[in-house]
Amino acid sequence: MRIALCHKRLDERGGTERDFHLTAKGLRDLGHEIHLFCSEFAIEPPSGTFAHKVPVLPFGRTAELWSFALRAPKIVQKFNCDVVVSFGRMMAQDVLRSGGGSHKVFLQRLGKRAGLRRRIWQNFSVYHRSVLAIEKRQFGAGGFKKAIAVSQEVKRELMTAYGIPEQKIVVLHNGVDQTRFHPSSRTTWRKAIRKDWNIPTAAVVVLFVGSGFRRKGLDRLLGVWGSASLKDSCLLVVGDDARLGRYMAWAAKQAPGRIIFAGRQDHTERFYGAADLLALPAVQEAFGNVVLEALASGLPVVVSRNVGAAEVLTGPFAEGIVEGPDEVAELEAKLVHMIAKCREPDTAVKARRLSEAYSWSGHFRQFEACLMEICRQDNRGLLS
Repeated sequence: MRIALCHKRLDERGGTERDFHLTAKGLRDLGHEIHLFCSEFAIEPPSGTFAHKVPVLPFGRTAELWSFALRAPKIVQKFNCDVVVSFGRMMAQDVLRSGGGSHKVFLQRLGKRAGLRRRIWQNFSVYHRSVLAIEKRQFGAGGFKKAIAVSQEVKRELMTAYGIPEQKIVVLHNGVDQTRFHPSSRTTWRKAIRKDWNIPTAAVVVLFVGSGFRRKGLDRLLGVWGSASLKDSCLLVVGDDARLGRYMAWAAKQAPGRIIFAGRQDHTERFYGAADLLALPAVQEAFGNVVLEALASGLPVVVSRNVGAAEVLTGPFAEGIVEGPDEVAELEAKLVHMIAKCREPDTAVKARRLSEAYSWSGHFRQFEACLMEICRQDNRGLLS
């Protein structure tokens, strides 16, 4: 197949950007001709793929959003691809891969938590209104043939928000690099990372990985970290946020010396090796690749029910799901319970075994099958 993959940015930073890059390589390795359509190439395109620049208006993110959504389909059309896959905001595509869930639901959840001021700002934000307008067009009649949702949670969001028939949505969980993320990282990096960040060797380390702290739930973790039940635990934060200073000041008051901000890191596998548990009590998270990365590294997790990857947790690992993450007592109790669980000798083995059901190679074969089905239905595609 000649496959068009479309997203505003080719990069290895950011969840959707990494998935886009991996998909280009994965489908290429299955023997397909891959054409990438992006407005920005922050890294070199994978070898053997064809890169096409989509020019956008350089007048801020709203102008960039609209110009890509409108121009990309017209540019793609010139290359006579068999199937067109969008990872972002476009007016028309054959397959719409929804890696972030519905922006409509995201705004509702974040606005509810942040209060009236945030909701008023969202209602008047030109950018957010623009995203909603494009999203409504994408998921409307004629906007797409099939949607790929990264979790059942995203599928439910799309069905509820836009009335999409269930048969038009395929749930395809992400994979994880089983070599990069491995329990052996504990032997290699546990002492080194802890030494670098002045973390006591015997301390329990709870890891938080992600940027955009409010959405990912760091507020919730900071809110419980002063508890006496967590006094022997350190919270290691890997990621960045525009309001980093505010979070660091809050952490210094809440639990002096026990909350460490490591910033954005390229080699996150080393930090999993230094940790005992991953926590992601997110307000909204369509999937959460970090959950599979933690499991592959042999770590149990504490996640909110709003995290899409919560649905892959089974057996003792389902005990780490927080049903009401705004309930401080429940979040604290889950953290304490799973910290005890991480001390059990077979936890790492069981976590690794659970992760092995989610490989990228299996993901790409399922992705390929979905695209081939679309081509069989109409080998010209929506944009041909």
